[in-house]
Amino acid sequence: MIIKPKVRGFVCVTAHPEGCAAHVQEWIDYVKAKGPIARGPKKVLVIGSSTGYGLASRIGAAFGSGAGTLGVFFERPSEEGRPATPGWYNTLAFTQAARAAGLYAKNINGDAFSADIKKQALDLIRADLGQVDLVVYSLASPRRTHPTTGVVHKSVLKPVGTSYTNKTVDTDKGIVSTVTIEPANEQEIADTTAVMGGEDWELWMNALSEAKLLAPGAQSVAYSYIGPEVTWAIYKNGTIGLAKNDLERAGKNIDSLLKLNGGGRAFISVNKALVTQASSAIPVVPLYISILYKIMKARGTHEGCMEQIQRLFATQMYGGQTPKFDESGRVRIDDWEMRPEIQQAVREIWPRVTTENLASETDIAGYRTEFLKLFGFGLAGVNYEAETEPHRPML
Repeated sequence: MIIKPKVRGFVCVTAHPEGCAAHVQEWIDYVKAKGPIARGPKKVLVIGSSTGYGLASRIGAAFGSGAGTLGVFFERPSEEGRPATPGWYNTLAFTQAARAAGLYAKNINGDAFSADIKKQALDLIRADLGQVDLVVYSLASPRRTHPTTGVVHKSVLKPVGTSYTNKTVDTDKGIVSTVTIEPANEQEIADTTAVMGGEDWELWMNALSEAKLLAPGAQSVAYSYIGPEVTWAIYKNGTIGLAKNDLERAGKNIDSLLKLNGGGRAFISVNKALVTQASSAIPVVPLYISILYKIMKARGTHEGCMEQIQRLFATQMYGGQTPKFDESGRVRIDDWEMRPEIQQAVREIWPRVTTENLASETDIAGYRTEFLKLFGFGLAGVNYEAETEPHRPML
C-alpha cells in the first residue's frame, strides 16, 4: 500500500516504515559522528524506549557506548494492510541496526506499569545480561492501570486552582486562538500523579534491586520539563507539574537506594522543549515551541532529542564527567533554552503572534516538519509514492 500522513488533531494516525527507519538512522549517524563516549554504559534497560527521549537514550547508549539494550514499550503492532504505530517501526529499525553492529538488542512490548511486564524484563535481564548499569525511565502514557489495586488512572492536562487563558495554535490549520482551560479537581490531580509521577519508577528500581540485577554503581535517570513562565500554569504549576514533583520525590528515594549499591546515583534530567507526541497534546506549548525553534535556530543553539541525550551522556553522565546539579538536585540540559536572552526573545514575540503572521514570527513550518518526522514522513531519500508493506513483525 501507499502510506500517506493522516493528521487528526494533535496526532498522525498513520506511520511509514521506511520513513521511521530513515529517522532512526539519522539519529544513529549523529551519535556515531560524535565519537565513542568513554566509560559509557554497557548493559542498559530503557523503560519507554520506542519514541522521543527514550528512543534517543537507547540509540545513544548503543551507538555511543556499544551497550547492549533491553527496550520496554507499548506499541500497536502492524497487521496485514494496517500500519503499526511509529514506535513499532522505530524499534524494528533500531533492533536491526544494533544487531547488525553486533550489539545485544531485545524488546518487550506491553504495559510497563504491569507486574507481568516487570517480571518479563527481570527474567530477560537475569538470563541475558546478568545485571544492568543504566536504567532510563521515559514513559509517556495517558493512563495507568495500577498493578496492585487494578484501578485505572487517567491523566489530564489542566491548571490547578484557577482557570487558565492564553494563546494557543492549531498546528495543523495554522490558526492562533485563545484557549481557556478549567482547573483540575482533586481526583484529577491524584490520577495524573498516579500516571505520570514516580511510583512506577520506584517499583521498577525496587524490583531490580531486590532481584540483584543492578550492577554496582548503576545509574538511573528519568526525564522532566520545567519551561518558561508563559507555560507554567498548564505545565510546571499544573497537573503535569505536580506529577513531575512526585517524580522528583521518587528520584531522591531511588538515589538513596543506588548509593547503597556501590555508589550509584539517580536523578532527574530536565530537558528542552521539543516536538513530541506528548508535547503536541498540551495547549499553549506548541506555540511556545514554534517561537523557541525560530529563535534557537537563528542563534545556532537548537537541539533535537538525539542531540540532547548525546550531550547528557557525554558531558554529564559519562566520559569522566559528573552531573552538574541545580539547587534542587536536577541536571539541566534545558540550559540553552532557558538562557535569559532566549527567553527575552520569546517574551517579545509572544504577544505579537497572530494567525496572519504565524509563518513569519514563528517556525511553525519547522514544527510541522518535526511533527511529521515522528511518524516517518518527510525524510530525505524515502520514496513516499512507492508501494510499501506495512506489516513488519518484530525481530
